[in-house]
Amino acid sequence: MASVVAVPTRAALRRARAQARGVSRSVVLLLVPVSLLVVIGLGAILSASSVLGLREAGDSLYFFKRQIVWLIVGIVGMVTAAFIPLRWWRRMAFAMYVVTVGMLGAVMVFGTRVNGATRWLVAGPVSLQPSEIAKLSTILFLATLVSRREYQMVRMRDFFVPVVGSVGIVCALVMAQPDLGTTLLVSAGAFAVLLASAIPLRFVVGSAVTGAGGALALAASSPYRWARITAFLDLQSDPLGSSYQAVQGLVALGTGGLWGVGLGASRARWSFLPNAHTDFVFAILGEETGLAGSLAVVALFTAFTVAGTLIARRCSDRFGRLVAVGITTWLAIQAIVNIGGVVGILPITGVPLPFVSFGGTALVMSLVGVGVLVSVARHAEPIEAYDR
Repeated sequence: MASVVAVPTRAALRRARAQARGVSRSVVLLLVPVSLLVVIGLGAILSASSVLGLREAGDSLYFFKRQIVWLIVGIVGMVTAAFIPLRWWRRMAFAMYVVTVGMLGAVMVFGTRVNGATRWLVAGPVSLQPSEIAKLSTILFLATLVSRREYQMVRMRDFFVPVVGSVGIVCALVMAQPDLGTTLLVSAGAFAVLLASAIPLRFVVGSAVTGAGGALALAASSPYRWARITAFLDLQSDPLGSSYQAVQGLVALGTGGLWGVGLGASRARWSFLPNAHTDFVFAILGEETGLAGSLAVVALFTAFTVAGTLIARRCSDRFGRLVAVGITTWLAIQAIVNIGGVVGILPITGVPLPFVSFGGTALVMSLVGVGVLVSVARHAEPIEAYDR
């Protein structure tokens, strides 16, 4: 019997070509702002860390060179993640989650303590921050869980045990370091995944309110942490103490004016502004490039958020859509929290500015997250059939 070969119609071919063009536009719209932010970050780190590098390591390029190494690792990770099929991410999600929880537990036992926080696993010259890995792995695991069982979570028990339990374990381990900022970002990514799902809204909002109340109570339980969080409400109350970093950040931004003092001409980097190359690199950017440069960075993050949202909307697979929503929300909220803390309208939480701040694990995981977004854009067809 002769076999019948299905020939695609012209309409189907047109739809396929239109979809391919849409994917290409989404990926370009995503990668262009990310690439520009990375380049801007390298320039800002080169300037902001030069004095510190010279004082601590005898090399003004010390931190810049380290960031270049991590950038290469991040680019390799991003490209690899982009070419991993979406269904593989779904199959690997549980293993990644378990490994992440194990690493967070290991930090409590073997971690290195820096500035009152135990967040790093150190092996020779390499330091790793598992809480940065937790942002992505929690989103992938939760998207896998929800995409498979969201229509079965009609009772609080069915929702609370798997969802709140899995996210709560990660948040508890991160908060124990302590790291309130990263706990907030893990919760934000998880909340976005849940909000985009079919889970009853009362469950999602209820868990979010409960989690926020718990975080507020933990913050209030530590006088130092509470003073640091509430310092932005009255920066002049303790300008040489809990408000010092925020005040110096605003001084740097104000010094920049409209067009800035010039690239490499920052004054704040001369030990006036703590963590100038990490948490407060946006202040150095504002000082050297002025309001114009600061708004350009904000515009690039806005473009990234729009691109991530478009990828989520165009994805026909439930898991892929939830992953795209979670990753986009994580990186967008992290940028808002960092910039908001620098300009004095939000508490200082110590989270880095994505793609821009100095930090190895943070940069690598942010770029891997972008790679996963590209994977979602490239493999937008439903994957349920592949898992049967």
